[in-house]
Formats: sequence, C-alpha cells, structure tokens
Amino acid sequence: MQYHLNGFKPGNYQVPDAARKPYPDPPVLDLPTQVDVLIIGTGPAGLTMARQMSEFEDIKTCIVDMAPGPLLFGRADGISCRTMEIMEAFNSSEMVVKETYQLKQNTFWEPDAENPQNIKRTEKIADARAGLSEFTHGIVNQARLHELLTDGMRDSITHLEPHYSRELVEMEIDDSLTQDLDAYPITATFKRTNEEGNGRVETVKARYVVGCDGGRSRVRKSMGIELQGDSANKAWGVMDILLNTDFPDIRVKSFIQSKDYGAVMTIPREGGYLCRFYVELDLLGKDKRASDVKLTEKDLIAKAQKIFQPYTLDVKEVAWWSIYEVGQRIAERFDNRPAGSPEDVTPRAFVAGDACHTHSPKGGWGLNTSLPDTFNLGWKLASVLRGQCDPKLLHTYETERRKVAQQLIDADRELSKLVATRPAAGDDSDQARVDTAQIEAFMKRQSGFVSGTSIEYFPSYICTGQENQALASGFKIGQRFHSAEAQRTADGRIQHLGHLVKADGRWRLFVFGSEQAPTDTASDAYKLIDFLANDADSPVVKYTPEGADIDSVIDTYGIFQQQDLSMHDLHKYLWPAKGKYGLHDYEKVFQSQIGNDIYDLRGVDRTKGCVVVVRPDQHIATILPVDAHAELAKFFDHFMIEQNKA
Repeated sequence: MQYHLNGFKPGNYQVPDAARKPYPDPPVLDLPTQVDVLIIGTGPAGLTMARQMSEFEDIKTCIVDMAPGPLLFGRADGISCRTMEIMEAFNSSEMVVKETYQLKQNTFWEPDAENPQNIKRTEKIADARAGLSEFTHGIVNQARLHELLTDGMRDSITHLEPHYSRELVEMEIDDSLTQDLDAYPITATFKRTNEEGNGRVETVKARYVVGCDGGRSRVRKSMGIELQGDSANKAWGVMDILLNTDFPDIRVKSFIQSKDYGAVMTIPREGGYLCRFYVELDLLGKDKRASDVKLTEKDLIAKAQKIFQPYTLDVKEVAWWSIYEVGQRIAERFDNRPAGSPEDVTPRAFVAGDACHTHSPKGGWGLNTSLPDTFNLGWKLASVLRGQCDPKLLHTYETERRKVAQQLIDADRELSKLVATRPAAGDDSDQARVDTAQIEAFMKRQSGFVSGTSIEYFPSYICTGQENQALASGFKIGQRFHSAEAQRTADGRIQHLGHLVKADGRWRLFVFGSEQAPTDTASDAYKLIDFLANDADSPVVKYTPEGADIDSVIDTYGIFQQQDLSMHDLHKYLWPAKGKYGLHDYEKVFQSQIGNDIYDLRGVDRTKGCVVVVRPDQHIATILPVDAHAELAKFFDHFMIEQNKA
C-alpha cells in the first residue's frame, strides 16, 4: 500500500490520502466513580491492557490519559514478529500485515577507505529475523496500532472507550484494605484539562490500578518506586521525513557510520515514501539533559546531510521530530508490594511499559516490550477478578517481566554503544570506532530477542516440566507457542495452530497423539480425552463453572498422525455440544500434513505423543506425556480455584 505522497496524513490507511482526515476529538464523558481495573495511560501497554479487559463483561474497566485525544504520529514504528502474533490473538493482525512496510534487508555503510569523507556500502544482508515466525517484522505508525486496539475495545462486549484530558493529581493506596480482595483500596484523583472541564476534579475508586503512564509515571512515583540506572550522556535526534535522495538504500534499513560527523540509522516507513532517521548528536555534559539541547529539525537535517556525503538529501516535509537522551533505567519493583513481602500479600497496583523500563528507541524495543508486559498481566488479573485463580498468580507478573526488562536494558546498552561513533562520556577517549560488522553480528545474535520470539519465562509453577521437553523439542517450555500449520479434519482447511490461542483468558491443551489411533479406546489419547471430559479430578471438570460451555476455561485440541479420521468416530469431547442450541463444534481436531508435518517441524515424539499446555498469553506452561493424567491435574490444582464444590 502507498500513501503520504502529497504530505503526511495520520488516520485510517484504508482511506485514500485525499479523503483521510485526522481522528475527531473524542467526547469527554464523566469518569465512573468505582471500577475493578483502572488503567492510566493510552500507550501500547495501556491500550493492550484495556483491550484484554474489554473481553470480560463481568469486569468493569476504565482507561484514562492526560492527552487531549488519540496519538496522531511519532514515537515507535517497528512492529516485531511477537507483537504481530499478539495482534493476531486480538483478531487484528490482518490489517497490520496489510499496512506495514515489511523489512527484508539491512545495509551497512562506513567511510570509504579511498575517500574517507564519503560513505560506502560494506554489506547488504537479509533481515536476521526471517523464519522466526509466520509473521514478518514490519513498520507502521504507532498511532495506527493504537487505533486498531481501540477499535477492538469499542467492538467488544463491554464497548470500552478511553477517557482523555484527565491528569492524575494524586493516587492513594489504603494498605488496610489491600488484602480484602472485594475492597476498593485505591483512590485516584484526576483533574480535567480540557476547556469544558475547567479544571474539574474527579475521583475514582479501584480494586486494581495499572500504571502505563510513561517514563515520568505518576503512578510509579505515588507507589514510591524508583527507576534505577543512568544516562549515557548521549543525545540523538529522530525525525519522520518525506524526501528525495540519490542514496540507493533509502527503502532499506541502513546503519551509516561517517568519519567525522557521527552516525545515522534509517528505517523506511509505511506507505512507500516516508522514512525515519535517527541522527547521532554531540555528547551531553554530565549535568545536561536532552531537553537542554537547543536544536531544530533544520539542524537534524543539516547533520544528516553531512553524514550522507556524497549523497544528497532533499527533505520536503518533516512529519515529526524529537531529540532524546540515551539512558537505560528499570524500576526497582513492578507492583506496590514492599520488597521482601511474603507470598500471601496480594499486589493491587502495577506499572508496565515505559513506566517500569526506559531505553533508547533505536532497537525498536519500546512498543514491542511494553505491549507484551500487559499481555502478560492482563489474563492473570482477569482470572483473579473472575475467581478462577489464586491471587498469588499476580506475583508472577513481576518475576516474569522484570527479567525481560533487564534483558532489554542490557541489549539496548550494547546496541547504543555499537551504533554511536564516538565514545560516551566516561568511556576511554581513545575508544576505536565500532566496525559495522559488529552491529551485524549483534543483530544476528539478538534476532530472537529483537523479534520477541525467544523471550523465555523462568521455571515456575506456571512454566514447568522441563524434564519432558524432549517430547516436543520445537515447543520450548516458557517461550511462546511457535505456531505451525495442520490440516483440520472436519473440512481439510489448513490452519495455523497458534492462531487458535486468542486473547480470551482461556487455557489451551494441544494433545498430540501417538502412533495409536485416537479412535482406539485403548489408546493413550482416547484415555486422556475421556479423563478430561468425565473424571472428577479433571481440570476441565473441576474448573469449568456449572452451565458454562465445556471449553470456556480450558480449550482442548487434538492433533493426530492418522489421515483417515472421521469426526463422529472420535470421543465426543473433541466435537462438543455448545451454546443454547447445543450445536457441535467441529473445529477442534487436526491431522498432520504430508510434506509439511507438524510433528517433524516441532520435534514431536511420534511414538509417544505429548500434551502441550499453553497459557492464555500464548506461552507454553508445560509439556506432559499423554498418559500423565495426575500430573496434568496437579499442574492446574496449584493455582486454579475449583468452581463446582458441593
């Protein structure tokens, strides 16, 4: 798709440039006085949290932001493979795929040995993230991603809408109420900042608060949580521009090192014409901040033109620009519990996204780390609020995501040093300029982390069973379920199994059958299915509320090697009756494809088979033998609450 030919225009890219208009100002409605979940901030973390909460009719959610309306442009632009997988869980990936500019190549430029004032390409390589997911890393305006998440909220059963023009003035937590899960221990006070509001004050009481309000988070500060880390005393400029140039790689991601003027990183943007430039600026003094740098967009353009010699840059329009300081910081805690709190203390307020980790934007990790933060927290908070899981589950948000945040900080610190051509303040003054080959090596080594596909959660009671990893070597416990295709038995359709794991709070069991036919009542697969359907110790029986569909909490799929199966010959649990009419669901059974066999692709043991347990956030919780009925029951018993006690 092409757009922005006659100037940058934000909005819905399905609308032609000439007809596209900025988003209208949203109506300003009164805030509710009492909610289950209060989300502060409408960035990627906040909107992902709200999009997840909007799926649950029985959870009252409110999301607020001090901005006057939705984001229009600027900020993040890279959409990682993992973020695309999460958007698929929200049924929004198709539009993102259609509109993104897909990055397929990287180029590296250095000073020409024969004429050092000029730059010369040293290498052009395929993007290192190819093949890590069925989705490709792409570039799209962050505002467009926000719009898709907001549209999903509006179209959900709760019809959730953000409240803008609300400045958080104060947030108080009544510690005497935090362990009463039915109480509303948090009081948040907001001031209306729009003209009609005229400074009016509103108060909201909440059971839980999620602070997604950026690096200067007031939620974090109200919880007494410090950001730990430092600045590299390095400033960079960033700008989205429409330009003409004779630089041959303007539509390819490029790392450019000059001899005397610094470095530039270019990223082609969506629409075919727009491009983002990251421009290295001078070192900052030890007491200086990026806000002290008195430069304009004209200064950034002039600096870039020097770096690009002998090529020319004719900038026609600057859609957005900013100057930022390179710094890596991480919150000392991700929730309101004091350090060293016992396990029975339930957190009631959380921070996510930039509110708990800050870094430079060059790696494209901000949005792609913030969004999974709340994708991790959302299902956990929903399951606790709905009485499905023990509140101790909320502790795992910090233990899982803080590790990822630290990996982010470490990787960003390394990349920032590689991309910069001059040593940062405090480094040895004779530090040699980094060869672009080191950047290339870094990108290859970190491809899994950059794409989000190798993020792995620590072993815990919701990530366990490493002793059974050999049963399915390609489904890594703790990592996200690496999707592959299988053929649906009922109609022959080819389906990505990972796309079955939607953001609806449900667990998934993928039962990979052995060489025994699942129609054989003596087979391990048949016995497991019968256990799940009928046994009093079955997690499906214990944790599905009376009167609810049998797959409403734990959704089971069968994947079998046999090619001649008939649905009605299989256990009825695999084609269950659902809904008020008791209609049968025929979309739960799959078979391996000839020539594209999921057993081969993901290293599934053909002789034994296995059960892959997938969490609501698509991460693999455990892998078990097909006959491990007691172990499967024990796994869920550790944190789930029985629904049908006599």
